[in-house]
Amino acid sequence: MEFHRGRLVDHIHLRAHDLAASKRFYRAVLQSLGKAGAIQEADSHFSADELWIDQADGATSHVHLAFQAKDQAAVKAFYEAALAAGGTDNGAPGERKYHPGYYGAFVLDPDGNNIEAVYHGPFVASAESVVIKPAG
Repeated sequence: MEFHRGRLVDHIHLRAHDLAASKRFYRAVLQSLGKAGAIQEADSHFSADELWIDQADGATSHVHLAFQAKDQAAVKAFYEAALAAGGTDNGAPGERKYHPGYYGAFVLDPDGNNIEAVYHGPFVASAESVVIKPAG
């Protein structure tokens, strides 16, 4: 078994009131960002790389989660896919004043989490992900 991990975060766990609605939403936004291959689904949960979503028994999560986009077009595709899949506008695609070149879009997922796609400008990644294999 191999796990693909990025930088600091090991995983993010979101709790959903309506798991089916969350699956539709996250499937659409991840596909729009070219990450369909990372998606794993089961009756009890949905996951993609470091993201894990399951059914809430009580309170749901309220977080801000930002996905990396490969370019401005991917940010726009994310925004359109998110709205079409039941998301709510929380900031249309555009330049932000956070730092020069910051181009993002924000939507609220079906449970009110603030989900963003961001492009920081041209970059070269050293690797798509880091492969972690169990020792032994």
